[in-house]
Amino acid sequence: MAGGLLAGQPALAAETASGSRASTTVGGSKDHRNAKKEKKMRIIAVEEAFAIPGAIRQEAAIRQRMDVPDAIKQEWFRRLDDMTELRLADMDANGVDMQVLSYATPGLEVIEDPAEAVAVARRVNDYLAKAVASHPKRFAGFAVLPLQDPKAAVVELRRAVKELGLKGVLYNDHVRRHYLDEPQFRPVWAELERLGVTLYLHPAVIPADNWHVFDGYPALVGPSWGWTATVGAHALRLIYGGVFDEFPGASVTLGHMGELLPFQMARLDSRYTQVPVEQRVRHLPSYYLRNNVYATTSGVMSHAALLGAVHAVGVDRVLFSIDYPFESSAEAVAFLRSAPYAPADLARIAHGNAERILGL
Repeated sequence: MAGGLLAGQPALAAETASGSRASTTVGGSKDHRNAKKEKKMRIIAVEEAFAIPGAIRQEAAIRQRMDVPDAIKQEWFRRLDDMTELRLADMDANGVDMQVLSYATPGLEVIEDPAEAVAVARRVNDYLAKAVASHPKRFAGFAVLPLQDPKAAVVELRRAVKELGLKGVLYNDHVRRHYLDEPQFRPVWAELERLGVTLYLHPAVIPADNWHVFDGYPALVGPSWGWTATVGAHALRLIYGGVFDEFPGASVTLGHMGELLPFQMARLDSRYTQVPVEQRVRHLPSYYLRNNVYATTSGVMSHAALLGAVHAVGVDRVLFSIDYPFESSAEAVAFLRSAPYAPADLARIAHGNAERILGL
């Protein structure tokens, strides 16, 4: 028992308003010692974006096309392009001990020329490693990879992890309309497994194709729904494509509460009997979601969703994320601190899982 709750079990309340304080003891009591412990809880946020002005030639044009109020865009870009001054102040103000940094979309996925992608990947990873080295207690990093050239991507992955000390990879969905279950990417998965690092599969601002169902409704294309649908489908391609049968030690990390896949597990399993025998993999889909997939909270500040994700995949597979600067650090941290979990389980989500999975 921890804080009056069995380990791994949430409190009875299914939802608590963001910013409120959920009790971690039976009957709603909480003494000053518990409050102190809550304030001191270590917080690691694992999907936090940065950019390098001019590194991606297409970036300026893509930024201009983003359908977001100009004042919001300018604030995002100001914070993306800043590595320390605004970022560290925001972290300090909100009690965030460490950010795991990753290059923002648009990223390498928009580069057509493989040689250019290789050069940009080296530049971005070197820049990121230098920033981490300057603040090793505050920052860690996910590498970018030039997946346009899978052989070069393996070389850069090895360099990024072994020489630069980066903790995994973040990639923005498709590789110029190709997906990572395709045979040419198998050597990358082999190296990810060998190195023991995860690949964070993140949405891409430029979609691989245009779905007619979104016609006339641009709000559906991006973060409200389209990104979840496409990245979730990409993750299912990895499962049904046998990536994790071939590389059982490999893993993929999904934001936005696992792109909602934890909530679809029962449906995926119940329909699996209709998959043709020759297209089946070794286990039910839920097995891979519980063994090869990690979920982060990025952009989903709902206790009901957090409770559901933890129940589905387990408390040891859910990690805290803010999605800085696109989401409010203050709101995300308030959501985390008020989550209806025993202190030991809350600590796993807040920092322990990230430390274990990423080797922090």
